[in-house]
Amino acid sequence: MIRSSLKSIVTTWLTGLLSLLPLVLTLALLAWIFSLLNRLVGPSTLIGQLFAALGQPFSSNSYLAYLLGSLVLLASLYPLGLAVQMGLRRPLSWLLDRTLRRTPLIGNFYNLADRFVGLLDKSKNPDITTMAPVWCFFGGEGVAVLALRPSSETIELEGRPYCAILVPTAPIPVGGGLLYVPQAWIRPAEMGVDQLTSIYVSMGLTPPPGKRHPERGTSTPPAPTSP
Repeated sequence: MIRSSLKSIVTTWLTGLLSLLPLVLTLALLAWIFSLLNRLVGPSTLIGQLFAALGQPFSSNSYLAYLLGSLVLLASLYPLGLAVQMGLRRPLSWLLDRTLRRTPLIGNFYNLADRFVGLLDKSKNPDITTMAPVWCFFGGEGVAVLALRPSSETIELEGRPYCAILVPTAPIPVGGGLLYVPQAWIRPAEMGVDQLTSIYVSMGLTPPPGKRHPERGTSTPPAPTSP
């Protein structure tokens, strides 16, 4: 019973997080641009000042106020998630569509952030979880590309079976290219969609599963075999 209650609390908190995440990512991106122009980091950034303002009534120390403000914001995600689960998602989407999405420049940032969060929210994008991560060896044994295979179906082109793959872009894997490659170039990747997404978001800093090179510590994908 305790475990189910804890799971319900975590699920509700994550719902609030996913609902607020596009807006947070938009503000974070804008704060990053402003920080480059003004050379501000940490609590002195635009978002940092907002966190500090939330914690200011509890502490006169600017750094402690920043920390307390961050904790207040994290705690507020749970009631937001509860409200979204009770039916606030549609009115909130309507409000954002009428305001933030129509704002020049900021609307573009928000749409991009919302598409990225859609990869994480299975309720908004359930089809992404049905895609299979694959390795595509161009030329049969050349460059290895980590991609998503939307369907196991193939089409015949010039007498050869081809299949569709989606090659995401880093660090925001909501765009990319749709390629039709020979089926013989495709090998299953031993990972899930979440792990593939984390690899692209980290721009390769998160290594894919595979045998590590003994000297350089790099990860190598499974070698192609003849179909």
